Amino acid sequence: MDTKDFDNIYITGDKHTDFKDLIRKSMRFGFTDHDLLIILGDVGVNYFGDERDDQTKKVLSRVPCTVLCIHGNHEMRPTCADIAHKYKQIEWQGDTAYIEGVFPKIIMAKDGARYNINGREFLIIGGAYSVDKHYRLRMGYRWFPDEQLTDEEKDMIRRSVEEHGNREDIILAHTCPYNNRPIECFMPGLDQSTVDESMEQFLQEIVDKAKYNTLYCGHWHTDKVDGKVHILFHDIILLEDTKEQ
Repeated sequence: MDTKDFDNIYITGDKHTDFKDLIRKSMRFGFTDHDLLIILGDVGVNYFGDERDDQTKKVLSRVPCTVLCIHGNHEMRPTCADIAHKYKQIEWQGDTAYIEGVFPKIIMAKDGARYNINGREFLIIGGAYSVDKHYRLRMGYRWFPDEQLTDEEKDMIRRSVEEHGNREDIILAHTCPYNNRPIECFMPGLDQSTVDESMEQFLQEIVDKAKYNTLYCGHWHTDKVDGKVHILFHDIILLEDTKEQ
């Protein structure tokens, strides 16, 4: 798949299989086949690993644009053994991504990839810890052991950032840097000492080391701007020119 430009780039947060509002807004905003929508993790299209996911992808495909999905913590990666046979690895926007042939406009991003889109560079850092992990396991719901980046993946991203002179344009992540955690969104009654914050700490390390323009993330189920960090949930934003002058 060749590198291409899109008329517009839109960004939004977690959807967890619920695309009704997204479809309504896509019609109101006038999305077209020439636009790109980025969903910042927990899309929900790879949760069950069976025909239920296919039905979810059919609904998402009603959004009239290309959709780039970041890896969240409530879904399988496209390389997971349960679904890897469905996906093929492709060259997309200057790096590697994954698609299913029957859903060619739903693109699964690769963690650590750098995509060049409309003259902007996007560094992909998916994954987060599930604070509901033990509840899900107790209830028999699905939990994915590879929901967070491995040490090897983190080291690869560290090297990539260094090789780019510690300068980044846009970072697309699932969770946020440690210092930008929206504490007001912490789960009530949960002992925070039991929460694995290693992904937030890793992202903090990256943004402390690298000069960057904007970091967009989801995960926290809120819409908030905290300096250069934009946390998205319901909101859909049009990517504007956030390059430093």
